[in-house]
Amino acid sequence: MTQKIAILGASGYTGAELVRLIATHPSMEIVALAAERKAGLSMVEVFPHLRHLDLPSLVKIDEIDFTGIDLCFCALPHKTSQQVISALPRDLKIVDLSADFRLRDPEAYAKWYGNAHSAVEMQGEAVYGLTEFYRADIAKARLVAGTGCNAATGQFALRPLIAAGLIDLDDIIMDLKVGVSGAGRSLKENLLHAELSEGSNAYAVGGTHRHLGEFDQEFSAIAGREVKIQFTPHLAPFNRGILATCYVKGDAQAIHNALETAYDDEPFIEVLHFGATPSTHDVRGSNFCHIGVSGDRIAGRAIVTAALDNLTKGSSGQALQNANLMLGLEETAGLMLAPVFP
Repeated sequence: MTQKIAILGASGYTGAELVRLIATHPSMEIVALAAERKAGLSMVEVFPHLRHLDLPSLVKIDEIDFTGIDLCFCALPHKTSQQVISALPRDLKIVDLSADFRLRDPEAYAKWYGNAHSAVEMQGEAVYGLTEFYRADIAKARLVAGTGCNAATGQFALRPLIAAGLIDLDDIIMDLKVGVSGAGRSLKENLLHAELSEGSNAYAVGGTHRHLGEFDQEFSAIAGREVKIQFTPHLAPFNRGILATCYVKGDAQAIHNALETAYDDEPFIEVLHFGATPSTHDVRGSNFCHIGVSGDRIAGRAIVTAALDNLTKGSSGQALQNANLMLGLEETAGLMLAPVFP
């Protein structure tokens, strides 16, 4: 049976990435594409690289008849997403790529996103979409909240270590480099080529980045106590990719062994041999995450690195992975594309 799919927010980077991935899916058909500001245009006019696909034209959300649609991807900005999803049919399965349903506590959402949540009852219903750790809940869910791309990268590196009690919870430092597509497709002066290329800068310094809300929520739940990490993201002059470098106190070999064990059966997580470090080049355009562990020159310390594509494993690929589970399909369907190289 072919599953009928709608994508809301199809004119953004994550919307285009969803179309690219679903085009290879054996059991999904895109029947509706929405983009409010570009309604009336064809996808070819917005994304010429998709001209080989037979796709519906872009429409406004209220023009879509959701009758017969099995699942909807919502790739809209936060705040907008909660308003739109609240009005969708209750029998429709939804994967939300925004930040609106990631945080379980309404007060935490208001703290990190600056406004009260307008769909609190749905906030409690949503399942956090880090597939490898919430697989059973996702398979039964109606609404799944995709993770932040930065939050996903850091969690893949550290969740098993916190669960196993292998690192000092009060001494975790994460340095993260993220490609410019992580800032979205809207026009911003600091993202102009002349102002971004040939340089890099830290941003949201001092613990103000919104993805810290997810780290606080998830790491504290695993540990059974409050866990707060030091986290500084850096905007880097490449299009796609995230590289997280985590400095932790613990035995490096034991950390490597624990990560190998945790991800041994995971199709999309690759733990490299001890001492090897991942590169964003090696995961570009794919749903894979590569993790490396190295010992530090200071005894009792380790460096854990993780790389993934922010648009794929960090967002749209993760969303499709979750949708496969929600629809009872093979989890890897449409996602076994090899990384693009060079």
